[in-house]
Amino acid sequence: MSIKDKEKIDFLQIAKNVIVNEAMEVQNLAKTIDSNFEKAIDFILKSTGRVVITGIGKSAIVAQKIVATMNSTGTPALFMHTADAMHGDLGMIQTGDVIIMISKSGNTPEIKSLVPILHAMPNPVIAITSNVNSYMAKGADCVLSAYVSREVCPNNLAPTSSTTTQMVIGDAIAVALEVAKGFKTEDFARFHPGGALGKRLYMRVEDVISQNECPEVYTKTPLKGVISEISSKRLGVTAVIDDQKNIKGIITDGDIRRTLEKMDTEDIFSKTASDIMTKNPKTIPADVLAFDAVEVLQKYDINNLLVTDAKGKYRGVIHIHDLIREGIV
Repeated sequence: MSIKDKEKIDFLQIAKNVIVNEAMEVQNLAKTIDSNFEKAIDFILKSTGRVVITGIGKSAIVAQKIVATMNSTGTPALFMHTADAMHGDLGMIQTGDVIIMISKSGNTPEIKSLVPILHAMPNPVIAITSNVNSYMAKGADCVLSAYVSREVCPNNLAPTSSTTTQMVIGDAIAVALEVAKGFKTEDFARFHPGGALGKRLYMRVEDVISQNECPEVYTKTPLKGVISEISSKRLGVTAVIDDQKNIKGIITDGDIRRTLEKMDTEDIFSKTASDIMTKNPKTIPADVLAFDAVEVLQKYDINNLLVTDAKGKYRGVIHIHDLIREGIV
């Protein structure tokens, strides 16, 4: 195809057609899904083992994605390539496992070879296919239809709409199991400890402030002492506390600049922390998630929060830059 020919193609319209047509195929799933879905969920919930998902070609890639989703949402799963199953990988199937087979046609040679072997095992077999009358479907204990009227590929050949519907059914199974097991945010965090997502789910305010200095002055601390404390602790802020670590206020370097602009030179160093502090500052408990601190900072459009312990006593300062550094923002 020449460059000139390419220039005549409306690529944006092609993209829109693909999105609309694949969405239509997915919507049709909601009309055809039936009690077999509940049967499939029941098989898995009653099992004492894992979910073993198998497929070949593009369906194998879909199978791997569904395995990853299940593992991260509380359902132990593993992938078995259909072709490799016939060359030793069947050994990964254990008593108590449930098997899910994925294939658009359900009639590929590899599938036909594997079905009777799996059928002879005591493990329940769930089929996900566009052809509910296929060899695979007839050999399964439960069939989930992933029917599509056609692929969005112009030649109606490349797996496109069919792999999308397979993926959606896999997501539906994973989410149904997640709900049935009462899988919570805390559980999700245990399986996702790495990266920014993991930090959002498990890192707490106290974990962040452990790396910071703890700037503090008293209500009667002279302005010079306040400036020294803010400068030495390098957080651009200090808490104002009493002898029992109760928070009385907060002073930022901005507060000091504004104070200096308004005062005569001779009055500057007669002031104390109580004269320039902001009373009733925003605080956050040390044991809450660091991501909660992000929401508070954004809500009030501020850069710092004073951190308190379980008794409400001053613990430290968390700064928006701390959260950015940790990748939580």
